Amino acid sequence: MGLLTIGAFARASRLSPKALRLYDELGLLRPARTDPDSGYRFYDPAQLERARLVAWLRRLGMPLARIRAVCDLDPEAAAADVAAYWAAVEAETADRRGLAVLLVDHLSGKDTAMAEVAVRDMPARMLLSIQRHLTAEQLEAFTTGLVLRLGDGSVPGLPGIEGAPFLIYYGQVDEDGDGPVEFCRPVPDSEAEGVAARFQDLVLRAEPAHREAYVRLTKAQTGQAGSLRALQALERWAAEHGETPQGVSVRTVFFADPRTAGDDDPVMDVVASLPKRVTPGTPGA
Repeated sequence: MGLLTIGAFARASRLSPKALRLYDELGLLRPARTDPDSGYRFYDPAQLERARLVAWLRRLGMPLARIRAVCDLDPEAAAADVAAYWAAVEAETADRRGLAVLLVDHLSGKDTAMAEVAVRDMPARMLLSIQRHLTAEQLEAFTTGLVLRLGDGSVPGLPGIEGAPFLIYYGQVDEDGDGPVEFCRPVPDSEAEGVAARFQDLVLRAEPAHREAYVRLTKAQTGQAGSLRALQALERWAAEHGETPQGVSVRTVFFADPRTAGDDDPVMDVVASLPKRVTPGTPGA
């Protein structure tokens, strides 16, 4: 069989000529030959398998950039990537479903049970930090990269929750808002200057002692709905206890690896920083 015109190839692949022209421009599905005078595109029948794969993946809602990567993989690797993509879609859908339930309850005036709030004292610490404007889509890669970079065992840390890395949100982070956010990694005072010298792109700063009100989340609760419930609980707790959180920022503290944690394992705290209480009779009281 000879080359197919773009119209014939479109009918055979169930892709429109408009889509085929777009995929040609993106390098996703190049025609076998383009007439140098008319610019008319011709396709080889052997390209139908790739074209149909593109069509199926688009029906899944997969972005074009990822489709191009999948099409260049061997069949086994492509199957694994499609499975991973769909697992992520299902996880996001479940997260949005939880958020929708929360919003329906809120709008209908249903009083849902609040998450448990606890309080702890945090000491003054030295922090390696970096601040960025990021959307929700960019946040996970940014955070994961820094956690792995500074958590490879070569960077000294503090014990327990005091040494856990955390994110500070100074503004809304979602599809429309880009923060900014600040990633912080506590380091020992005695080694702070030496550690900072190794990471020229990070800033070394001191954080004063303070208290924290926090809600602990399991891996299964770390989506949008779980975070929003935690924020609601912190706001209600602050109002009931006459507390005024410092500034308008909130933070998330990461103390376990969600990649290896079970759904019911605690992995993260949603935190509101509180002023440190001054005991009467102490200097400055």
